[in-house]
Amino acid sequence: MIKKHIYILATGGTIAGRAASEEATTGYQAGAIGVADLLAAVPEIRRYAEVEGEQIAAIDSKDMREVIWLRLAARCNALLSREDVDGIVITHGTDTMEETAYFLHLTVHSEKPIVLTGAMRPATAMSADGPMNLLQAVRVAADDEAAGKGVLVVFNGTIESARDAVKMHTTSLDTFRSPEMGALGSVQDGEPVFYRSPLRCHTVHSVFSVKGVTALPRVAILYAHADDDGFLVAAAQKAGCQGIVYAGMGNGSIPERVETALAKAAAEGIAVVRSTRSAAGRVTRAEASYEANGFIASDTLNPAKARVLLQLALLKTSDTASIRTMFSIY
Repeated sequence: MIKKHIYILATGGTIAGRAASEEATTGYQAGAIGVADLLAAVPEIRRYAEVEGEQIAAIDSKDMREVIWLRLAARCNALLSREDVDGIVITHGTDTMEETAYFLHLTVHSEKPIVLTGAMRPATAMSADGPMNLLQAVRVAADDEAAGKGVLVVFNGTIESARDAVKMHTTSLDTFRSPEMGALGSVQDGEPVFYRSPLRCHTVHSVFSVKGVTALPRVAILYAHADDDGFLVAAAQKAGCQGIVYAGMGNGSIPERVETALAKAAAEGIAVVRSTRSAAGRVTRAEASYEANGFIASDTLNPAKARVLLQLALLKTSDTASIRTMFSIY
């Protein structure tokens, strides 16, 4: 059987982390180990695919920046346009993995698989989870059924859609979940099994392109809390934000004083999206005043992912109705 050619793009993270002892699972240096050493630590990968690696970055993913997102999107689009590349695996820190995955889900235009994976324990830990995660990610990327499903997150035996995957736990190995929609599939004893496909637009059906883009529109996330008087809305405006995602209470509820400030911002041309600080649930149209003020409901996107979609939407339009439609189909 001819093995598929899977390209590994490394960005650093815990999976490439080095700690002072084998017992240490915190306080390590993320991104300290290069892609060649990551692959050498999992020789079993070559039983299932031909692999080669490339170092895109070597960072702790809390320091992920849009310049790396743009570099990743360009590199993925270039690699997947080649006939000799069948899929991509990206090693990445867990802190911002869900945002990077969703950004690529909307900006890479290929049906070939892209799989993100990482680790919750550094490579030097005696119980490191990175090697198994990397092996499973390569096996999913090489699986015929992974094609056309958009960008995937493979972690601790689960296969999640980039749109739905959320880091749910600070330290657990089982940290990635899709709290509203559930996993697409799982990997058991190395065998990927899919049970469903994502229905929202992505990859080849996405209208978003970052080709030639050097900077994304500035969008702030503001977090709701008791006694919020909306002073941060003015700060976001002063900082030059083109959009604001408000992580509201419950079904995207906005305190009265904040709503007044956001309505003023919207009237001045800033796109306002209502998301939620709750762990799960869909944000829908609610108060009539929200609609009158032109606020956009985030649907099931959490604040971080709503920010990604709003940034890309603002590259194309500032029209509220058009952006609202995008939030209903992506």
